Order: sequence, then C-alpha cells, then structure tokens
Amino acid sequence: MAKETFYGPLEQIEECCWRIPKSYKEGMRVDGLIFADERLMAQLRKDQAPEQVANVAFLPGIQRASLAMPDIHWGYGFCIGGVCATDPDEGGVICPGGIGYDINCGVRLCHSNLYYQDVKPRLRQLVEELFRHVPTGTGKSGHYSFKGKEMTHLLAEGSRYLLQRGLATQGDIDFTEAHGRLDGADPDCVSERARQRGEEQCGTLGSGNHFLEVQIVDHIFDEQAAAVMGLEKDMVCVMIHSGSRGLGYQVCDDALHSLRKAPEKYGIALPDRQLACAPVHSPEGEHYIAAMRAAANFAWCNRQLLMQQAREVFEKVFGRKWQELKMNLVYDVCHNIAKFEQHVVDGKQKRVWVHRKGATRAYPPGHPEIPSLYSKIGQPVMIPGDMGRASWVLVGQPGSMEKSFGTTCHGAGRAMSRTQAVREAGSRRIDKELEARGVIARAQSRKGLAEEQPDAYKNVDEVVEVVDRAGLSKKVARMRPIGVIKG
Repeated sequence: MAKETFYGPLEQIEECCWRIPKSYKEGMRVDGLIFADERLMAQLRKDQAPEQVANVAFLPGIQRASLAMPDIHWGYGFCIGGVCATDPDEGGVICPGGIGYDINCGVRLCHSNLYYQDVKPRLRQLVEELFRHVPTGTGKSGHYSFKGKEMTHLLAEGSRYLLQRGLATQGDIDFTEAHGRLDGADPDCVSERARQRGEEQCGTLGSGNHFLEVQIVDHIFDEQAAAVMGLEKDMVCVMIHSGSRGLGYQVCDDALHSLRKAPEKYGIALPDRQLACAPVHSPEGEHYIAAMRAAANFAWCNRQLLMQQAREVFEKVFGRKWQELKMNLVYDVCHNIAKFEQHVVDGKQKRVWVHRKGATRAYPPGHPEIPSLYSKIGQPVMIPGDMGRASWVLVGQPGSMEKSFGTTCHGAGRAMSRTQAVREAGSRRIDKELEARGVIARAQSRKGLAEEQPDAYKNVDEVVEVVDRAGLSKKVARMRPIGVIKG
C-alpha cells in the first residue's frame, strides 16, 4: 500500500463527496469524485489512491467522472473502490486494471432458521468442520474437478451448469447477480494455462481476505427490507467472500501482457502503464471482454460450490437437511467486474461499460435487473467488514443511479498493508484476541490471521455510514461474526 501523501486538490462539494478537478492534470477528461466524510478523508490524504482516481480520468470515452467509494485504497491501476464508465461509441476503452486480478471476486449471503442459542453450544464444532471440509489456502485443490468439456460448459454457462449437475437450485440462480452468468463469455479466449489453474479450484476459498463466516444478525435498521430478505434479529447466516481463483488471475495476467502495446497502437496517452487498455471495439478489447466474462462465470460457480459445501457441514453438525434448515441464498453480488449497462448520462440513455474495482452494484427499487422479490426494496448489497467487528446488509437507492452508475462500496477497505499488519501483530495471537471477542477463527497460518486482523481495516461502520448518507445504498442489518475460516 502506498504511503506517500496526496498533495493534489480535494474540494468538498457535498457532505460526503470530494472533487479532484480535471484541471489538476493536463489530460484529465473528467473530474475525479471520492465519496467520503471528513474523518475518512483525513486518512485518505495520507495515501496515493486519490492520484489513481485522477489517472483513471485520462481513459478515452470516460463518462461523468472517475469515481471512488469510501473504502478506497491503493490498487493496481485503479484504486480499490474505483468506478468508471466508458462509452464505446465515443472511443471508450476496456481496462483490466479497472476490474482487477480476482475477476468477479464477490460476496454471497445465505440465511437459516437457526438462531444464536441453537448454534452457540456447537459453534466450535461447526467452525472446525467447516475448516476441515471447505478447502482454504493458496493454490488449494478442492472436492470438484472440471476439465475439458466440463470446464468449457462451466465457463460459458456459469451457475446454470451447476443447476444441471444438481449442485445448485433454481432459487440459487434467481438470487445471484446476472443469474450467475454473463452472456458473451467465450471459453476459447481463456488460455490453456488459466483453464489448468482452475480445473481443481472451483469450490475453494483461497487466501488473503477471502473468508467464510458464520454470522449473527446483530441489529436491524430497516424492518421491512429485512423481512423481505428473511432476516431476523439473532438469526444465523453464512457469508462467503471469494472469486475466480487462479483462473481469473491468469486471465488478467494474460490480458495485461497482450495489452502492453495497445495504448501506443491506438494513440492512447496514459499517465500509468498499469492502466493498459484497448478500445472496446477492437480485437484486443473484444478478446479480453470474452475471457473476463468467462472468468466471472467461473467465480459465480466457485461461490455456489462453497455455499453448497457449507450447507453440507450444517447438515452434518445439526442433523437436518439444509432445506429443513432453510439455508437459502439471500443474494450474491460481485465487486470486481465490468458490465455493459444502461445509464442516463447528461440526460441521455446510454449503454456504457461500467468498471467496478472493489465496488458493488447497488440498483434501486424497481430496477428491471433485480429479482421481483426485491423490486420494492432495492437490490441487496452485502458489505463485509473485518472478522472482529461486523459486516453489513444494505439495499440500493436511487442516488446510486444519479451519482455512481448504480454503485456503492464493497467492504471496509484496508487501513494498512499486509506487511505492516504482520509487523504490528508481532507475537500476538490474533486467534486468541478474536476468541475473547466471541469469534472462533481458523486459518492455515498465524501469519494469515495477522495479515487480516481487524486493525488492518477501516471501521466498516464508518464506510457504510458514508454510502447511506450519500444516498447510494441504505442500511438494513448489521451482522456480527462468531465463526471464521480463512486461507
């Protein structure tokens, strides 16, 4: 994570919005806008992430502004929390750095009919069984294998392929963003190396900030929305955070390699080579989009299989089928993706490529792309925090369409690098500290827990407060972790 202080202009234009004017750098096509309050902005001035917001404003075809959510921090090319939309009819580009290496990293939440008093006596057993049964860690292989034609089907069809295999239900498909599939995915655009890396990783958690958490609904802020989602005080839920694993990483790596000379070829001047991009309507752009969509489909399958394995563990521990436990999917959202969406720009309806890098779609009530069950409340949004404090459930609001291309934050956002977090942890036992807070945590290593300790993250409550006050998404429920497994 960059440590240099940002010295550029930051003008407060709303209570929770700050502007970097396009006059800051010659070549900026639009302003930069950062959603934050004064407390978060004070932290952000010590980071170079705002510089990345300004750099993104150089991209051809960019619309309205280069945006950043309150969980902003330094990333590759784009900051984490970065959002931009490009219009292909105006020479708009597709930029892998605006999506990230972990394509379609995202979050899903399923509820149950269990409550805290039901789980508390068996919590340690439950966490141990989850850690034993759900594969975690770097490069870890899983219980499922998809090779050859099976992998081709999975990349092309997404979660619908698992429905055919008996590994998903129609309800799981219905309550996954984009129904767990991006049309236009082309498995032939995914390299053999990427396919090989994914063959035995679908249904594995991975490492870093990925997790599977057992959570309790700690507080409800919107009774109506919570009731529609089936959430009640003290209810036990499972939240899963993972992405496209080695396959998605390789797709991004392949694209960055192939796009190194594309800006020069198409006459695109960029302030940072990590923003390597190509026009949407170019062979290079179309190839990456097709591969990215395939990796996104892989990620949805990965989270589906992780949920299915969690259901199996609950069956074993509680002696009832998951259907009896009502472990149904509330919703699944992605936060590292680019999608071709309809938005109003300067009073005109446009189809634009919305890049979301560490940012979550947050469509408002009545939007045609959200399930009919949620039509009156808005799209559910899951915002993971850290394993010692809380995560959140929100719903999209009309302000997201007006201000942020239907987008909100994606998490708490790191406050320190992994290296710094390990150094700060020293010889402390993070697992024991968490247990003192009522959280049982298991990971492959003490270092992994040190990297992800609560102090390594901003306070998610403060981040969520900003998007709520800015009208991007509305608070529904706060979730308290009680059991965590990590890589």
